[in-house]
Amino acid sequence: MVRILSPNSQPIYSSSSSSSLSWSAPTPTPMTTSTSMTETVNGSNLFNISGYSLLKGIGVGKCVASNTFTAGGYSWEIYFYPDGKNEQDNATYVSLFIVLASEGTDVRALFELKLLDQSGKERHKVHNQFDSGPYTIRSLGSMWGYSHFFKRTDLETSDYLKDDCLKVYFRVGVVRSYTEGPEIYSIAVPPSNVGQNLGHLFETGKGTDVNFEVDGETFAAYSEGHRSGPSQWDNEGGSKSRGRRSSWRDNGGGSGSRGTRLSRRRTSMLSRRRTQGPSTPSNEDENNQLGQFLAEQRKLLFGVFFFFLFLFLFFCFFVFW
Repeated sequence: MVRILSPNSQPIYSSSSSSSLSWSAPTPTPMTTSTSMTETVNGSNLFNISGYSLLKGIGVGKCVASNTFTAGGYSWEIYFYPDGKNEQDNATYVSLFIVLASEGTDVRALFELKLLDQSGKERHKVHNQFDSGPYTIRSLGSMWGYSHFFKRTDLETSDYLKDDCLKVYFRVGVVRSYTEGPEIYSIAVPPSNVGQNLGHLFETGKGTDVNFEVDGETFAAYSEGHRSGPSQWDNEGGSKSRGRRSSWRDNGGGSGSRGTRLSRRRTSMLSRRRTQGPSTPSNEDENNQLGQFLAEQRKLLFGVFFFFLFLFLFFCFFVFW
């Protein structure tokens, strides 16, 4: 049994609580969306091959290479074979390839190869794979190109060779796929110190307005709807707070003095209760509550009795009149 002591009300006894079952509609399942994106990351290089006549006779399978350039996060190089790449061709054709010069496996890419016309007629020799689909480069050193790119005798009499120089343009588009979804942000939440704050409030007793007395021990607490600081009536001069304001004025008029006065009063009450021993609920209060209950029951019984008596008399009058 717990007794609650409130400054403006009679003691209230609390012994049990009840619970009830409730049902709520199921929460709809949230739906998210995502999108698969596929695109090409492009890179290009212009390879100038000067001194072509000096490269003839270098040997089948031997090449000159361009500087390394990047596309799609990979390194690439252009290889030009003046005497061709394959022995069986007998240096009849020049060969041209692009080579993966960095680590990678199954790199899907698109290629465009262009031998530039240097006469100004814009009749370039073009091999464009961007229109036919990507090619897979398996690993480092794998290449894409043409062993029979151009017949040597035709190349040496064409507009592609000028001042003993060839100009080769290569464009690479690396295929990259990824998935776009909703962005997720994480916010670091500091650890909660509500327990420390509540403990500090209970230790200081600041702002308490109700006391619980359990087995002779008194505990300060806060009632529902309590708020710290002066109420609206305090500011408007209401009658309920006049005595309170006068007591504040006598003690300095500030909230700090009120908290000090309450703390001193609580300390003195606790010391008196501990010296006098544990207190028990008053028998007189219990007898008063029992008497009120019996009086209400007597009124109810009298009401029922007179109601049935009235019905009986009305029935007799209706039958025997």
